[in-house]
Amino acid sequence: MDWVRGETIGQGSFGKVSLAVPARESGAAVLPAMVVKSCVAARADSLLKEGMVLEELQGCPEIIRCFGGGYSVEKGERLYNVVLEFASQGSLADRVKNSGDRRLSEFEIRRYAKALVRGINYVHKSGFVHCDIKLENILLGDDGGVRIADFGLAKRDGDGEGVRNLGCEIRGTPMYMSPEMVAGGEQGTAADIWALGCAVAEMVTGAPAWKCSDAAGLLMRIGVGEEVPEIPGKLSEEGKDFLGKCFLKDPRTRWTAEMLLSHPFVADHDDDDEISSPSISPRCPFDFQDWVSEPELLESCLTILPSPEPEFSRSKSPAAERLRGLVSDDHLPIWSENGDGWISVR
Repeated sequence: MDWVRGETIGQGSFGKVSLAVPARESGAAVLPAMVVKSCVAARADSLLKEGMVLEELQGCPEIIRCFGGGYSVEKGERLYNVVLEFASQGSLADRVKNSGDRRLSEFEIRRYAKALVRGINYVHKSGFVHCDIKLENILLGDDGGVRIADFGLAKRDGDGEGVRNLGCEIRGTPMYMSPEMVAGGEQGTAADIWALGCAVAEMVTGAPAWKCSDAAGLLMRIGVGEEVPEIPGKLSEEGKDFLGKCFLKDPRTRWTAEMLLSHPFVADHDDDDEISSPSISPRCPFDFQDWVSEPELLESCLTILPSPEPEFSRSKSPAAERLRGLVSDDHLPIWSENGDGWISVR
């Protein structure tokens, strides 16, 4: 696909990300919004790998789409470029940060977690390990759906197993690294599940799963002993159990992505619901899953909007007697236009 580089929207150690537009119209086809990820050709190993991995992972809606790659010469510099789907709503890290003190509702977290598990399961079924699952690498498309991105550290499942006990290979972000990765350089599909747990815990609290400012100390806590990240107390029992299955220290007992797809925390979630909808139908006007009332506030609201207590509500009579009182002639409302006490509402 021929394209023209637009405005630069991101930059890092790998290179830069720019908007991209088609160089010419492709008939009547509607082309999606695109970005191009570029780096100097001499240092393009990671980007070349990302492009090749993404070519094998196309077809999963939870994985960023790739439209091809190739070399270009710009301002006398040879670059390697990969053209990707433009995730217009930014990263999940941005979404969590912008939620502020309100935090994401559990309904949203379940939705994102289910999409993540589906995408990770597709990656693993295709024979790959992502190796760098974190909120910054999870993008949100135009539809608000999850797009797993940044496959520059991805590898074939089983690659490098011969050197894992030497601890020679370190991939990923320390805050999301699994115990087996830290202790022995072992990074199979189970390592992605540990990182998934860290990502979900961060969605709940708005802070990293581990509370530690010293990188060396953090790696010691992860790789030595039985400590695991703290499971947020505000999470439902299903959510706590879900994280418990991700945070098993032994990778052999940790749940796989396929197993997690059947976990009630994500399996019971309806993808057709709107994000803003509550996951449980309220039983009364004040029954919402993530709504916490202040007694003083509730009392003030009730005193601001008083209503006369009908006689039948104080009665000890059966329900039939109370209903009869509602429909008797003595209690019929007066609908006359000339009635006193009417308020005009526009």
